[in-house]
Amino acid sequence: MREKPEYPVFGRESNTLATKNPPRVNAKRSIAKAFSWRFVGTIDTLILSYLLITYLGPLFGLEKSKGEVLQAVSYIAITEVATKTLLYFLHERFWVWLSWGTSVVNGVRKETYALSTTKTATWRTLASLDTMMLAWLFTGNISISLSIGGLEVITKLILYFFHERAWSNIGFGIVHEPDLPPPDEVPTT
Repeated sequence: MREKPEYPVFGRESNTLATKNPPRVNAKRSIAKAFSWRFVGTIDTLILSYLLITYLGPLFGLEKSKGEVLQAVSYIAITEVATKTLLYFLHERFWVWLSWGTSVVNGVRKETYALSTTKTATWRTLASLDTMMLAWLFTGNISISLSIGGLEVITKLILYFFHERAWSNIGFGIVHEPDLPPPDEVPTT
C-alpha cells in the first residue's frame, strides 16, 4: 500500500498541493488536548516519581519517610499540572500555526505520522526539562530529578504518540469553512 507523499518540512513547494479551504483548528481543541494529555501525563509522573524516590532515593543519598515521599510526589504532580498545561497549550498552538504535516482527506483534517513524531519529540524535550526542574526543586536531589526525567522520556514518548494518534481521529474543534469561489469569480452587486 502506497502512502500519500508528505509536504516538505518548510512548506509546500507548489500551490497546487494546497487545499482550497483547509479546516481551522480552534483554541478549544488545543485546550481539550492540553487537559486530556495532562491527565495522562500526571498519572505517569506520580507513579514514576513515587517509585524512583522510594527505591532509588536511598542509593543516591535521599532518605525520606513514606509521608515525605508522598508529599514530594504530590508537589511535583500539582505544580506540573499548572506549568505543563500552559506549556502544552503553547506547544500545540505553535504546531497549529506552523501547519506542516496536515492534510484534508474527505473534508477531515488529518495529521501525518511525521507530524505526530516531530510533535512528540519536541514536546518530550520541553516537558522532561520541566519535570526535572520540578523534581529537583521538591527533592533537592539532582540525581533523582535526572532519573525521573530520564525514565519519563521513555514512558511518555509512547503515551504521547498514542495520544496524538487518538486526537488525529477526533473532530472536536475542527472548523470547516464552506468552499469559497476564487476572488475573480466572486459576484459583485
